[in-house]
Amino acid sequence: MTDNNETSGAKDNTELTLEERKAARHKERQQRVKETVDAKIAAAQEEKGILLVLTGNGKGKSTSGFGTIARAVGHGQKAAVVQFIKGNWACGERTLLEGAGVDFHVMGTGFTWETQDREKDTQAAEQAWEAAEALLKDESIDCLMLDELTYMVSYHYLDVERVIEALKNRPKMQHVIVTGRACHRAIIELADTVSEVVPLKHAFDAGIKAQPGFDY
Repeated sequence: MTDNNETSGAKDNTELTLEERKAARHKERQQRVKETVDAKIAAAQEEKGILLVLTGNGKGKSTSGFGTIARAVGHGQKAAVVQFIKGNWACGERTLLEGAGVDFHVMGTGFTWETQDREKDTQAAEQAWEAAEALLKDESIDCLMLDELTYMVSYHYLDVERVIEALKNRPKMQHVIVTGRACHRAIIELADTVSEVVPLKHAFDAGIKAQPGFDY
């Protein structure tokens, strides 16, 4: 009598080569991964504007945020950026994105350790935040980046409750990206997604200067 496996031409595990067994195990693992991912996709049905926080001491927070703004523009969405602190520096992203129709509002005073003028910095932060508040009420803005906002809160140039209130009451489908070190815990708690950039090495610490096209 002929065995069913022999009839079908199938091999049992003892007849498989080492490479075939590895391939079979890999397929089983990937199938389990696919089932997990498919279940998460099926469960994620809510649509809403995302509050994304990019914080930590590592390099790349603003760069990542600008990438998301570029992605929104690529989908034909309307985007805007409010920049705190970095206003005096040339900004390759700003040059590119303004040309693509992205509205920029720049605080303009530069780094606080350069101005060394708390009153001037507070006034500049207030003006930039007023622009941000207007954008946070604008239903035509699909994606808004508040670049280096965290410093304005940690230096007490802006009241955190005022910031939280504006973020909470923005249009339902508006995405917001907040960048900067030492993000206030209240903003982190409100956020939908939080990523912390951790520094392992930085060229600047080795005496390598910031360079256009790569660093800014």
